[in-house]
Amino acid sequence: MPDADKPDSLDQLRVRISHFVQERDWEQFHTPKNLAMAMIVEAAEVVEHFQWDTPAESATLSEQRKTEIGHELADTFVYLLRIAEVCGIDLIAAANDKIDLNAKKYPADKARGSNAKYTAYQDQ
Repeated sequence: MPDADKPDSLDQLRVRISHFVQERDWEQFHTPKNLAMAMIVEAAEVVEHFQWDTPAESATLSEQRKTEIGHELADTFVYLLRIAEVCGIDLIAAANDKIDLNAKKYPADKARGSNAKYTAYQDQ
């Protein structure tokens, strides 16, 4: 159940993040380059949580690990939202466009159950 004091939509979260940034006068630092670099650093911190796990260990997380990984995912997500905001990109539209492109590259009847790159079945 969502907390009434926290945003529960992408737009509300984007506005909350923008307000947070503006209050601290951080817009000056939020160039696409800086945000992209920060996002990658945070993504690496997500990877660090799984670095030496077996596949089974990575799929079975304690509540504490979920919280820790959640914080790193949140950092990555916030930077992603900021990059989109600064660049004027509608992430929902971009994601839907990309899914449409991937549906053409990876038709279900050819890609089902396969991890092969789309070029493996382009000529089929």
